[in-house]
Amino acid sequence: MYQSSIINHNCNNMGIYILIAVLILIASVLMVLVVLVQNSKGGGLASNFAASNQFMGVRKTADFLEKATWTLAVSMLILSIFSIFVIPKGTSEQQTQQSEIQKQIDESKAAPIKDFQAPPTQKK
Repeated sequence: MYQSSIINHNCNNMGIYILIAVLILIASVLMVLVVLVQNSKGGGLASNFAASNQFMGVRKTADFLEKATWTLAVSMLILSIFSIFVIPKGTSEQQTQQSEIQKQIDESKAAPIKDFQAPPTQKK
């Protein structure tokens, strides 16, 4: 009963971990898009949008893109830090399997052969 609760707990952590990984991936793609749209010193895609969209204006567009960049960067940082706490840990079943494998390895090690002589080396 205790082992099934550990496995169930790890399954929940795995789901949360996958969700966080997907959110980080989405935030990364959005960050790339926002950075590409920003107006750099040499012009950028934002200048094309600002010219066709007089409603927001150039400055408001730049402010929005800067805030979006910072928001996405902070969200990626927080999600990355939070993902450390929900990384699925090994279960006791996995530890048992490892110890059984180690036991078989230890048992299979043969005792050193008595009176073993290395093959002669060829001299040039």
